Amino acid sequence: MFVELESIFNNVGSFREVDYSFIPEDEELVSGSVKVDAKIENRAGIVTFSGKAYFMLVADCDRCAERFEREMSVDFNHVLVTEIQNEDNDDYVVVEGMKLDVDSLLREDIILSLPSQLLCSEDCKGLCHICGANLNKKQCGCKKPVDSRLAVLMQLLEDDNK
Repeated sequence: MFVELESIFNNVGSFREVDYSFIPEDEELVSGSVKVDAKIENRAGIVTFSGKAYFMLVADCDRCAERFEREMSVDFNHVLVTEIQNEDNDDYVVVEGMKLDVDSLLREDIILSLPSQLLCSEDCKGLCHICGANLNKKQCGCKKPVDSRLAVLMQLLEDDNK
């Protein structure tokens, strides 16, 4: 969705509410549409785009490899400008032609807000590194391998118990 911003940039105190949904293109982690509740406003000559985006995250857990879904939301706040002197400055979003591509900007916000490790739950136990069983579903009977440097000590313990 493109939003025409010329009237907002030219009139201090003006604003526009943005309430809509979109389906992100080529985004495998989002199921369905992204709902956006936002406001674009010009306060004292500074134009901001702020609000919240709601979406359903669908991913494979990084520990147990099970597919999971989770409702998520992202708060965003951007300062919009029509031009910028220092092009390496990420504090501002440059709006070319007085039109803001909201979908593209929010898609980027969603991707950047995702955690580096996607887990089905905070206490996910993962997979057994020996037999591959999902430890969230069942306990396996595998014994941890003993460090070869400690094998002699384990043998002493076994001799003591005899």
